[in-house]
This record gives sequence, C-alpha cells and structure tokens, in this order.
Amino acid sequence: MSDDAVRPIIIKRKKVVSGDGHHGGAWKVAYADFVTAMMAFFMLMWLLNATTEKQRKGLADYFSPTIAIARVSGGGDGAFSGDSLQSQQSLAQNGTGGAQNKALSARGLTPLEDLQLAIESRAGDSLTKNRAKQHIATRLTDEGLVIEVFDLEGAPLFDPGTSTPRPVMQEIAAVLREGFELTPNTISVAAHSQAFSPLLLENPSWSLTTGRAQATRGLLENAGLNAERIARLTGHGQRKPASPDPMSVRNNRLEITLLRSDLR
Repeated sequence: MSDDAVRPIIIKRKKVVSGDGHHGGAWKVAYADFVTAMMAFFMLMWLLNATTEKQRKGLADYFSPTIAIARVSGGGDGAFSGDSLQSQQSLAQNGTGGAQNKALSARGLTPLEDLQLAIESRAGDSLTKNRAKQHIATRLTDEGLVIEVFDLEGAPLFDPGTSTPRPVMQEIAAVLREGFELTPNTISVAAHSQAFSPLLLENPSWSLTTGRAQATRGLLENAGLNAERIARLTGHGQRKPASPDPMSVRNNRLEITLLRSDLR
C-alpha cells in the first residue's frame, strides 16, 4: 500500500464576502478630511475678499511663529528703500526679512512698526517736491527702528569733508523730529563715513563722524526735539561700510535709531 492511499484529504474553504457587505469606516475619515480642507479653503477665499489690508496683517500676526526661521535681505529703490511692512516684498527690500520681522513683533516691536509707517507717510508727504526722500531708508532691528539717512552721488548731506549740514539735511531733520513726537522712545545717533586714502597722515573719518553725529543732534534739538531723549551719539569712522566699495559715497550715512522701550 502506498503512502498516497492513507494520506488525509484536506479541504480549504474560502470565505467570500459579497459586494453589498460592510466595507469599514476608513473612507469616512478620508471624506471628512476632504470636506474640512474644502471648508478651510472657502473660508480663506472669503476672508481675503472681505477684509482690509490691516485686518489681514492682524490675522497673519496672530498665526505667526515666534521664532525666526530664515533671513531675507535685499535693497529697494522706493521712497524709503522699502514700503509698507505689510508685504513680504517690502520686507525683502528694507533688509529685515519676513521671518525676522515676525520674531521682532513677538519681542514687542509692533508699536515701532506703526511708527515706521507714520514716519514714512509724513516724510513722503513733506519731501515729495525734491530728492530729499531718496536719502532715507528705514528698517526694524533688535535694537529698534533704524532710520538711515545717506549721501547720494552729487547730493551730500554735509559739506564735503566737514560737519556742516546742507539744507537737505536740515529739512530731513525737521521732518524726522515731527515723526518722533509720535512716541516717547529715546534716540541714538550713529554716523559713518566712506573710506579715505591710506596715504593720508591722519584718517579724518573719526573726527568727521563724531562731528556729524553731534551736528545731527543739534539739528533735531533746534527743530524742537527734547534734548533728554538723545541716549547716545556714536562716530564709527569708516569701520562699517554699507557698500561693498569702501570709497562709495553711500557709506556716508547717519543711523538714527528709535530705541525699544526696554532698551532705554
């Protein structure tokens, strides 16, 4: 007798589920996610159409992270080298970057943002009849609101090689003083200069920048600024150029900073 004759017969039965049976609930979860996403999309479209620019900025600030992720830098050619802080484009122009600005807002700089817009508006209205507004750029930093006033080719702020302000600088100082009345924040004034030839027996940049910082303080006070608001004056010489070319007149500049309230 062979082994095949005594081997047991095994019958496999397959359970067949009919097409009209229960399929489980996974599809319900997927469908619910889809409906939720569509609802969020249509709410976003409605908000973009029904809100003002200021309201949209407030909503964006509410959901903004408090940690800077990346920095965006650049330069603009607008009236203040960067327009409203309400757009990423202008943030890139004035060199602060969108993510960096969110971090600054989280540190309490939102009032300075409002002041920046106010100063830009007032200065733009007051200086539209000449090139004076082209001398000014603003940016927000960890220290506060920096208003940079710089030379243009063929249009210096001071008489060359001196600390004597030209009429355009006097006009700019008067406009800035008017804007400074919107806040009690203290102010610092830092002056920078272009590089001078190393063949000179004495580098004049130190005395030049300290003199121009002092002259700017005088212009602001003569325009009506309370002298107690000046926190410090600094002359940086040619140590911190703004242009890759150290001899560029763009390096002749003033950085007038409205300091954060916690840095007074």
